[in-house]
Amino acid sequence: MTVTAGAKSRLSIWQAAFVVARRDFTAVLFSKAFFFFLLGPLFFIGMIGAGGMLGAASVENADPPKLAVAMSGPDSEAFIAAHAELAELTRLPDLVTGPDFFTTPTEELLSGSESNIAAVLTGSLNAPKLTGPDERIENWRGEVALIAARALADNGAVYPEVALDPTVSSVASQRSNKASVATASITLLFLLTMLLAGMVLSNLVEEKGNKIIEVLAAAIPMDAVFLGKLFAMLGISFVGITVWGSVIGTILLAGGESLPPMPEPGVGWPLFVALFLIYFSMAYLLIGSIFLAVGSLAPTVRDVQTMSMPATILQLVVFFLVTFAMRDIGSPVELFAVIFPLSSPFAMVARAAQESTLWWHAAALGWQVLWVSIFVRAGASLFRRKVMQSGPRGAKKRRGLLRRKAAADA
Repeated sequence: MTVTAGAKSRLSIWQAAFVVARRDFTAVLFSKAFFFFLLGPLFFIGMIGAGGMLGAASVENADPPKLAVAMSGPDSEAFIAAHAELAELTRLPDLVTGPDFFTTPTEELLSGSESNIAAVLTGSLNAPKLTGPDERIENWRGEVALIAARALADNGAVYPEVALDPTVSSVASQRSNKASVATASITLLFLLTMLLAGMVLSNLVEEKGNKIIEVLAAAIPMDAVFLGKLFAMLGISFVGITVWGSVIGTILLAGGESLPPMPEPGVGWPLFVALFLIYFSMAYLLIGSIFLAVGSLAPTVRDVQTMSMPATILQLVVFFLVTFAMRDIGSPVELFAVIFPLSSPFAMVARAAQESTLWWHAAALGWQVLWVSIFVRAGASLFRRKVMQSGPRGAKKRRGLLRRKAAADA
């Protein structure tokens, strides 16, 4: 790329950033190393699946699904007493009951969100009936028969036959499914950011070693250089995501009907995918601006590895913070994760997976854009103070000559 001498006077900051972004995007996209870079994420697919399963398990352990006892008064009391005795010997589902459960419709109990009810037990001790999602009631069938038999032990009863009445879903299963989507999305966002943000760092260090960055800084504002490099690497990241998404989509389509149905996120799949890509962009720009500042201060590639370690550790802390906070939307920890700039994109992805409210996202995106501008300006200012004004006096004179020559040619 040839930077014209009068670029600083003719181009606005966004025009100059576009010139830098176009040059970096083309250089990286048509390099040989980029092809091999595209193969790297295949090794992380297994990690994404494992992270989703672990997250779903942690959510269920934090708020376990409960069995609502909606039998008549004497049967309900006997069942709960037998449950208390057997719970000391083996693991049983948690129970919840209430004075009006016997007269409340089963569908209303399953749709309520207060107690996280996964199934409802009706009928009698001799003929219990389980209503709920098919997989859940099948798993609890034996425990219910065991407890009912214990409650009828004085009558010499055998284990009763438990009738099953499967439904489509319950609030507990819906919450678990949405939590699984949230955890898998956070894990994917974290891995993509970790994998792709390093390109900004390596690109800047390489150009700093070749003195290209000093030529750019003499011709256009440093803010424009930082913005151009950020958006160029973001564009490259979307190329990689498109390739990887196409491969994964082809595999999923080949699986056909053998694959289980995908749980529906809170905002619906089309809007969730759009929000995920937007929040990935914001997470990339936020951490990328920090990496740019680190790369601008590091004199060598070896120093980059040492100086970027705190930023990498911060990413891990953000990931664990959001994974913990997403279990309780609206809690102080979750609100902190939403407000803290580096964790805000991750926390909002989790909200999009679990809740349908949309105005949160408009406010969060405005907040994140503000912090991107702050980080870019701070990094550019730090580069000007610590790098452009350091070094031997002869280097300062050469930079002064470059600026004067640019002004004269204009």
